[in-house]
Amino acid sequence: MTSVLLVDPREPDPAAIARAAKCLRDGGLVAFPTETVYGLGVHALDRAAVRRLFAAKGRPATDPLIVHVSSLADVPRLVDRIPDVVETLARLFWPGPLTLVMPRSAAVPDEVTATLATVAIRVPAHPVARALLREAAIPVAAPSANLFSRPSPTQAAHVLEDLDGRIDFLLDGGATTIGVESTVLDLSGDTPVILRPGGVTLDALRAVLPDVGLGFSPGETGGDAPMRSPGLLEKHYSPRAPLTLYTGEGEAPLRRLRADAERLMRDGVARIGVLVASEDREQLPTEGALVVIDLGPRQHLEVIAARLYAAMRELDHAGVDVILALDIEARDGLAAAIRDRLTRAAAGRLVHV
Repeated sequence: MTSVLLVDPREPDPAAIARAAKCLRDGGLVAFPTETVYGLGVHALDRAAVRRLFAAKGRPATDPLIVHVSSLADVPRLVDRIPDVVETLARLFWPGPLTLVMPRSAAVPDEVTATLATVAIRVPAHPVARALLREAAIPVAAPSANLFSRPSPTQAAHVLEDLDGRIDFLLDGGATTIGVESTVLDLSGDTPVILRPGGVTLDALRAVLPDVGLGFSPGETGGDAPMRSPGLLEKHYSPRAPLTLYTGEGEAPLRRLRADAERLMRDGVARIGVLVASEDREQLPTEGALVVIDLGPRQHLEVIAARLYAAMRELDHAGVDVILALDIEARDGLAAAIRDRLTRAAAGRLVHV
C-alpha cells in the first residue's frame, strides 16, 4: 500500500516532508502536489529509480520527463549551457508553471530525456513541492502522478485511483489550483518554441519573446522515436469512455452536440456524459440518460482548466458509455491549453461544424 501523508498546502509539516524527501533520496517514488497537477517524483540522477517510475506509470521510454528543481541556482549542473533569456524568464515565471527545454549536461541520464540532447526543467510554485525539493536537495524528475494516458490528477484521490500500491508515498496537499500542466518552452534552437501549451499563456511569453513560435500538434502518434516534450501523443489525458470533441464557430457545434446526444438516446445508449461551459448547460436535454458537467463560465478559463481533469474522472465514475465535449470558443489565455487537452483526450474523434 502507498503511505499517504496529509500536509497543509500552506505550511507543510516538516516531519512529513522529511520522510518523503528521504524516500526520494533513497530511490523511492513520491507523489506530491504542484500548482498544476500532482507529480510523481523520483531522484532524477538515479537511473534505477527513473526506470521504476516508468514501470509504475506504464509510460513509454520515448516520452521524456520534466526535472523539478528548487531554484535557478540548481540548473547549471543539469545543462550544457544556459541560454541568455533564461534569467529573464526565471525572474518573471519561476517559481511557476513554465518548463524550459535546454541542452542537457552529461549528468542527466538518458532515461530522463528519452535519449534526447535536451532536458526539460522547471521550478514549481506549490509550497509542498518547494518544501520537498529544498529538503531532498536533489533534482526530481516528475511527470503527472497517474497511469499513462489517463487524465492528470488534480486531487490526491486521483493519484490513489491510478497508483495505489505502485508508489511509496503520497503527500496529500489538497486540490491543485491551475489544473493543466506547465507550458513547455524549447530554448535549444535559434527560435524559442512552445512545445506544449499550459499554465503560462502565449501572450505572457510573447511579451518577453515576441518571436516565440508554436510547435505543438495533436497529430503525433509516438512510435520508436523520442517525443520532443511530454504530452505530445495524439491520445493523452483520456477518460475511459471515448470522448468526442465538437469544434467550430458560433452555435453550430452546440447544435450538433445536442443533436448527436438526442440520437444516441434514441439508439438506446444508456449513459451519455457531456462536458460544456456554464453558458451552454441550459440548452441541453434534461433526460436521465445525460450526465452533464458544467465546467464553468467561458469568461473564467481558470475555472474550466482547474475543473477539466476532475470532470473527466467524474464521468468515468458515473459509468458513462460515451462523452461529448464542446470546444472552448476563447482564443487567448488558457484556451490553448484547454483545447489541447480536450483534443488529445478525443484521440482523433473530432467533429468540426
